[in-house]
Amino acid sequence: MFRCKSVEEIQSTVEKEGVSLPFAQTTKVLTESVQAGSLHLNNRIAIQPMEGCDGTPDGKPDELTLRRYDRFAASGAGLIWEEATAVCEEGRANPRQLWICPENVDAFKAMNERIREISMKENGFAPKIIMQATHSGRYSKPHGKPEPIIAYQNPLFEKDSPIPAENIITDEALDRLTEQLGQAAKLAQQAGFDGVDIKACHRYLDSELLSAYERPGRYGGSFENRTRLLREGVQNAKANITGDFAVTSRLNIYDGFPYPYGFGVSPNGGLNPDLSEPLRLVGILHEELGMDLIDLTIGNPYVNPHVNRPADWQPYDLPEEPLVGVARMLDCIHTIQKAYPKLNIIGSGLTYLRQFAPLMAAGAIEQGYFTIAGFGRMSFAYPQFAKEILAGRELDSRQCCIACGKCTQLMRMGSTAGCVVRDKLYTDLYRSLTAKKEG
Repeated sequence: MFRCKSVEEIQSTVEKEGVSLPFAQTTKVLTESVQAGSLHLNNRIAIQPMEGCDGTPDGKPDELTLRRYDRFAASGAGLIWEEATAVCEEGRANPRQLWICPENVDAFKAMNERIREISMKENGFAPKIIMQATHSGRYSKPHGKPEPIIAYQNPLFEKDSPIPAENIITDEALDRLTEQLGQAAKLAQQAGFDGVDIKACHRYLDSELLSAYERPGRYGGSFENRTRLLREGVQNAKANITGDFAVTSRLNIYDGFPYPYGFGVSPNGGLNPDLSEPLRLVGILHEELGMDLIDLTIGNPYVNPHVNRPADWQPYDLPEEPLVGVARMLDCIHTIQKAYPKLNIIGSGLTYLRQFAPLMAAGAIEQGYFTIAGFGRMSFAYPQFAKEILAGRELDSRQCCIACGKCTQLMRMGSTAGCVVRDKLYTDLYRSLTAKKEG
C-alpha cells in the first residue's frame, strides 16, 4: 500500500528494492515549451489516451466524451492525446468506441474546435491534439461480445479457451489495414487533429504482431516482417497527409511475457527486458521515417497490468512492490531516450506516485529519461492536475488517482469509464452496476 508521505520516504522504499527513481527539487521544467518536430507544445505535460467507451453506436463523440475532453481542454496540458479511435468497425474494442470514418469527420472536427476554444479561454493557448488510430485485434468487441482478430494463437493469454485458428488475420487483410491506417490519417487531418498515432501498444493488433515470431508469411518471423504493419502504416499515413501534420506512435517497447510471446524480452528465457529490437525499431521510425515524437509504454493491462499500471491492488497477487514497476517503466524509456537524444519521447507510468508524480516527472526530464511527461489515470481522477502543476502548486492528495483500477473495472463491465473515486457520476454508476451484479 502506498503510504509514503514525502519524496524521502519514496526514495528510501525504492533503495530497499534495489532500484532508483529520479526526482527534481521543483516542477519548473514542466512549464517549458517544447518543439516536437512540427508541433510546438506550450508545456511538457501530456494527457495520455484514456478511453471512455462513451461514443455513439456509430463512433462519434457523445455527451460524456465531450464532458471528458472539456475537462482536459481546461486543464492546461500542452498536448492532448485523444483516446483509441478505431479505423474500421471490426476493430472496435466495444460498441461505443470512437471510430474515424468519413461520416464522423465533422463530429470530431467540432470536438477539436471545442477543445481549442475552451483552452484558449482558460489558458491562453490551444493544445496540440493527436488522434490514436487503432485496431483492437484480440480485444475486438464491436457488438458487445468478443470477436477476436488475432495475429497468432497465444496459450499464455488463451489458456484453456484457445481462439480458433480461423480468427488469425490474413496477410491480405493486414495489407488492407495498412491502407485503412493511411485513410484514417487523412480523415484525422480533415477533422482538425494536429497528428495521428499509429497505435502499437498494449497487445492490440499492431503491438501483437511485433512478437509474431512463429507466424508464417509476410507479417511474421523476421524483424522486418513483424514490424511491417507499423512501418507501412506510418508510411501510408505520411502518404495521405499534407503539410506539418504529425505522424507518431504509442509503442510498446517491452511486453513482459516470455519469448516467443513477448516483444522486448530476452530470447534466452525469463522476463528480463532485452531492448535491442525496440531500439532498432525506434531508430527506423525516427531516423528513416522521420518520426520526431513518440509515446512509449510497456506491458499489457489485461494480463500483466502491474507492468504498465503499477497499483496497490491487481486482479492477482502482486508479484512486486509497485514502485519497482514504476522504475522498470522509466528505465526502459530512459534506454531509448539515451540512444536517440534528439527524439521527443513521452514518458508513462507516473500516476502511481500521486501528489509526488510531478516532482518525479520533472526529475525524469532533467535527468534525460524522456522529454514530455504523460499522465493517464491522473487525468480521469484529477482533470485540473496540469493547471495546478503549471501554477507551481502541489497536487492535492485528496484529488489524486489512487491507482485502484476501478475505471478499468467499469470498462470490463461493458460500461462507460471514468474515476469511480473522485467523480460522482462514475461513483454512482459503479455502485449501480455492482449492486446489479451482486443482486
